[in-house]
Amino acid sequence: MQNLEQKFPCPNLGATERLASQLGAVDRGVIKQHDLFFPSHFARLKVRLFPDDPSAPAQLISYRRPDVPTARNSEYFVTPILDPDTLIAVLTHALGQPRHLKKYRHLYLFKATRIHLDTIEDLGTFAEIETVITTQPLEEAQRELTSVVHALDLADPIPYAYVDLLPP
Repeated sequence: MQNLEQKFPCPNLGATERLASQLGAVDRGVIKQHDLFFPSHFARLKVRLFPDDPSAPAQLISYRRPDVPTARNSEYFVTPILDPDTLIAVLTHALGQPRHLKKYRHLYLFKATRIHLDTIEDLGTFAEIETVITTQPLEEAQRELTSVVHALDLADPIPYAYVDLLPP
């Protein structure tokens, strides 16, 4: 799968939520996520847990994207995990200790774009904008992402993954 994405600091989540609503984005609620990032040479690799929703299966996610501040293409794979505790033990044994990232994600949907208004433990508040690329041309996805970024009045893009911003 593929998307275009960009991250921004978002010091006033309430104002950005209002702008998302004015844009016509659909509020899909808040999701608590606990990501465990494993050392990997070719792509980022994480196990995603949903601590507040026991019915949601954990996920194994691999993704590649450049660390640049501009909108960037991200290629990713997601698969459900039936036994996350065992998989975490296996990955830790093979790859080393994971880095933990805990977040509250307020999700809005607008056309092909996911607007994530994130509160990251030990980091702060951010907006992550992802336009999923399906059948539309890349240029169209880029226009949509750019229009959402402007409508939400976001500035100063961040080139790195959240996990890369955590203190060591």
